[in-house]
Amino acid sequence: MEIYYDLHIHSCLSPCGDADMTPNNIVNMALIKGLDVIAITDHNTSKNARVVCKIGKEQGLLVIPGMEVQTKEEVHVLCYFEEISDLEAFDSALEPYRLKIPNRPDHFGRQQIVNHEDQCVGEYPYALIASIEVSIEQLIELCKAHGGVCVPAHVNKSSNSILANLGFMPQALKVRTIEIHPKSPINETLIKGYQKIYNSDAHYLEHISERANKLEIDEKTISKILNYLSGEE
Repeated sequence: MEIYYDLHIHSCLSPCGDADMTPNNIVNMALIKGLDVIAITDHNTSKNARVVCKIGKEQGLLVIPGMEVQTKEEVHVLCYFEEISDLEAFDSALEPYRLKIPNRPDHFGRQQIVNHEDQCVGEYPYALIASIEVSIEQLIELCKAHGGVCVPAHVNKSSNSILANLGFMPQALKVRTIEIHPKSPINETLIKGYQKIYNSDAHYLEHISERANKLEIDEKTISKILNYLSGEE
């Protein structure tokens, strides 16, 4: 079956996320655009993921719990999980590696934690824009240990990508799928043999993907999608 997706969406918790990127707004916009599944992937944290997953379930939209982690090489990696509890356990495992740099909302942007009614109930105090002190190799192993699947993000962008920062795709990472930024050039030789997905990396509601990108899988479940991304499907 065909599953239309956008697996890279930020909420108002990400410092660069617009204030309108609240859980209800994200889910409703995805439904308006005809998507079957989305992933919530805030920068270096999961604290809005549970409420987005809950609202998605109530509204009939499949939501994959995820996170976009910035490694110490300043490479962005998308980490996806089947259960919200697995994501939150992974989040806790990253805590010792986080740099406790106080956030500056006037400079980096607000980091709003919101509830089921889209009300701000707190702000994450430390700068989520900073790298976490784990290497990309360590991150992938930690993600797998918590049942997750890693996808290097926007590999063809000129910043915060594996190709820009490392210059090549290390075979030892054993990732099967990579994310391509649709508006950036790509050297096809460097990504030969990888599955590709195309996401919005949305920080604004209007940037969430239209019904354009699709996966061919047997059934619409997170398990099947993660199997596809890991190369098992």
